Formats: sequence, C-alpha cells, structure tokens
Amino acid sequence: MSESSVDEATDVFMDHRELLFGLVYNMLGSVADTEDVLQETWLSWTGRGTAGVANPRAYLVRIAVNHALQRRTSVARRRETYVGPWLPEPLVADEADAGDPAVRTESVSLAMLVVLESLTPLERAVFVLNEVFGYAHTEIADIIDRSPAAVRQLAHRARDHVHARRPRYRAHPRVRREATERFVRAALGGDIAELMEILAPDVTVWTDGGGVRKPAGLRPVHGRDKAVRLITGYSTRGGVRHHELDLRYRRVNGDDAAVLFDGESPYAVMVMDLTPQGDQVCGIYIVTNPDKLTHVHKEEA
Repeated sequence: MSESSVDEATDVFMDHRELLFGLVYNMLGSVADTEDVLQETWLSWTGRGTAGVANPRAYLVRIAVNHALQRRTSVARRRETYVGPWLPEPLVADEADAGDPAVRTESVSLAMLVVLESLTPLERAVFVLNEVFGYAHTEIADIIDRSPAAVRQLAHRARDHVHARRPRYRAHPRVRREATERFVRAALGGDIAELMEILAPDVTVWTDGGGVRKPAGLRPVHGRDKAVRLITGYSTRGGVRHHELDLRYRRVNGDDAAVLFDGESPYAVMVMDLTPQGDQVCGIYIVTNPDKLTHVHKEEA
C-alpha cells in the first residue's frame, strides 16, 4: 500500500475518530482499552485501504465494534482479579481539554455505565449503538453480523434490564450542580446532620481504589447510616487529609462532579447520582485508583 494511500486512509480515520472513541468507550468503560481498540481499528483500516469502500463510516464502525467485542474478553479477565468494586474510568472535562474526544464523550453517565456492566457484551453493543447513537436494528445487524430479529431481541432484553435499574429521567444541570456542591461541602466538612438530610435512605457508595489507594471498601456500602460513617471517615484516613486537598468542580461523563487534587496530582473523582425528584443523592461513585485518573489534569484556578 502506497504512502499516499495510507495518508488518505489515516485522514478518513481521524475524521471519524471521535465517533469511534465514543462507541468503544461506552462498550468498555476504559480509556486505555479504547485507545488500544482504536489503534487496532486504524491498523485494520489502513491495511485494507479506502479503495472500493462506499461508506467508510459504516466500515470503520463495524471494525471498531467487533474489535471492542473481542477486547471485552480480556477486560472481563482483569475484572475477576480486581481488588474491590470496579468503576468505569471517568472522562473528566476541563477548558484545556475541551477539544479532546477522550474527555468530550458525554453520551452516557458514569451511573449508566455501571448498569451497562451487567449486560452481556452483545447486549451492551446493541444498546450503545441503538439507544445512545441511534443506529437502526438493520444497521446493527450488519455491524455485529447477526440477523435483524436477533438484534431486536438483544435490544429488548438490554432495554428492559437498563430501564429496570435506571429510571427514565435526567435531573436539570442546575439541580445536579447544587446537589453536588451541597454534598461535597457536607462530606468534606464532616457535617453529619447535613449528610443525613441530603443522602437517600437507600444510598449506595462505590469506592474504586483498585487495591492501590487506601481507604477503599472491598464492596459497595448500602444504606444512609453506613454511608455517613464511611464518608465522614474517608477524608481523614489514608495519609491525606481533606484540608490538604484542592477541590475543583468539573463535568465527568457529562455530569457535574467533584475532583480532588493532592498538589498537582488527581486524588479522587466523585460523581453523585440523584433520586428522581433531584433532592437527594442515591448513588456516590468515588474513583481513587491512580491508574484510572491518568487523563485527569489540574488547570489554573
């Protein structure tokens, strides 16, 4: 394949890279694995070339999705030996990174990605393609090499499962921001009364430290009383106290969230999930595993 042909194929690939990143990331929940899949997709694409490809977008999506499905096997193996709860790698946006597709993919919230982890790889692929990116069942059938009837069945199962665990609502951004700030003030200030008021009775807290950073629970914590005990003790253990941390509010996977920095290094990303009424926090996702925060950068205040 000539150098000019490789350059042409690369240009076409780069034109579609943001779409491919979004598809693959929402299937895998890992930036590192997504980048690996995109590299495999680029190699497959440039090796084949653009000649005779009537619809490069469709062709690239097919390649990327199928590479992602293959990658799910290795992701699942790593999950089996992962220490503590596993959370998706958060996509943290700031002004400096506004043009980077790795932080501008906002289609699926962190809470939704956690739900998608419980789907089979094919169900998840169909859900992401159909519900998030708007692909028709017939188009998806071509992408994953299944019949349209099989795709409809996969879509039905995935949709029922997701909607059973995720209500069909999305709180107004202003409500999310206010609830996030209120929770963070209470959590870092150790205000137990305020925490008891803002946390829903059945709140669940996930802390993903990957066995690297302490403290982090080995399993999710359920219930308001246990959550309050965990949160009030969280910032005073593990060698870094809350008054030494720098708090910044950022958008994480499209939602307002809190990011804590220890000096210039990211220490934790905290994402809150709200009740349907938007007045209480029903889920808290705390990612402290340094390996999942490598894409998080501090900017000037």
